[in-house]
Amino acid sequence: MLALNGSWMNSNSAEASVILLVDDNATNLSILVQSLSEAGYKVRVAQDGESAIAQIPDAKPDLILLDVMMPGIDGFETCRCLKAVPETQAIPVIFMTALSDVFDKVKGFQVGAVDYITKPFEIEEVLVRVSTHLAIQKLQNQLQIQTEQLQAEICDRQKAQEAMQVFLNAVSHDLRNPVTGGLMVLKSLQKEADKNEGSVAVSQSILQRMIQSHDRQLALINSLLETHANEMSGIRLERQAVDLFTLVSQLAIEWQPMLGQDESILQNQLSSTLPLVDADSNQLWRVYENLIANALKHNPPRVTLTLTAEIEQIPQSTVSVMHCTVQDNGIGIPPEQSTSVFELYKRGEQAGRTVGLGLGLYLCRQIILAHGGQIGLMSHPGTGSTFWFTLPLFEQAI
Repeated sequence: MLALNGSWMNSNSAEASVILLVDDNATNLSILVQSLSEAGYKVRVAQDGESAIAQIPDAKPDLILLDVMMPGIDGFETCRCLKAVPETQAIPVIFMTALSDVFDKVKGFQVGAVDYITKPFEIEEVLVRVSTHLAIQKLQNQLQIQTEQLQAEICDRQKAQEAMQVFLNAVSHDLRNPVTGGLMVLKSLQKEADKNEGSVAVSQSILQRMIQSHDRQLALINSLLETHANEMSGIRLERQAVDLFTLVSQLAIEWQPMLGQDESILQNQLSSTLPLVDADSNQLWRVYENLIANALKHNPPRVTLTLTAEIEQIPQSTVSVMHCTVQDNGIGIPPEQSTSVFELYKRGEQAGRTVGLGLGLYLCRQIILAHGGQIGLMSHPGTGSTFWFTLPLFEQAI
């Protein structure tokens, strides 16, 4: 039985393609519905262009058989409307018409039709053309899916390559400072050895500092390798109770050769009575080193660096954090650069005298965010810069 209200006709397969028949001739609809249904297609019907367009959002067809001469908007205009909407423009449209003039056929193709069936039609021809264009559409859909998958794979590969580049740059960046410091100590010892006919006395404290420095370098390499293996570009933390005063004091000693070469001063104003923080000491060392190195790179020689830390309560909260600062009395940073200094591979205008990659501040932000803290900058040209960051306090388990 033929239904003209847009309802489903009989179907032989739950996976059958959906055909929308649009024709104002009940006889044509009856013949086509019976033939297409027997061929295993799901069939919907409409008797004019407006109702065809209206019902498509409810059940998007795989193909449309569209009569040209209909009341209201004709088939050409109906097809033009369908092709103007992204949701329906890919649906193949086959015109059914008694018009055989070449001009009419060309017009049909111009508005987006894929084929023509001339009335009176032969059912075998209709079924072959429908089957052919559905097969073409299926192949096009498969090609589109494969293209999207390939694009996603390319995007993933690019992200992996970018993560690898960040990883390699992070290794070279963070090892540069301790290696430079170690070389300066060794060269100083070599000069003394030259003066003393090849022999030199090395104090226990210098040996201890060099051992600690190399231990930190090894821990940093292991940390970076494990991070890269697990998360590609993430930050892996091994948190513990950290004494900031002790950490900064050791840092100041190791940086003394490089500070001396730059004729700069580092002032450790942290109190020895500060509570412990919950942090990864190696990653925290990276933060301080990068902030100190950043201050030396972007300022002329003889700059003074001041390190502070104090307890700060988060506004509208009972939670307290450690608020740490690395301040310099250098040339400052222009406001237009202050908002982007923590972005990947951003370098200040004053970094021209260095070979840095612009990676240090980005790493600082990633490390502090991994700790659940915040990081920021306060600076004005001519008055120096203050980099600040927060860390969670260590809470002793009860």
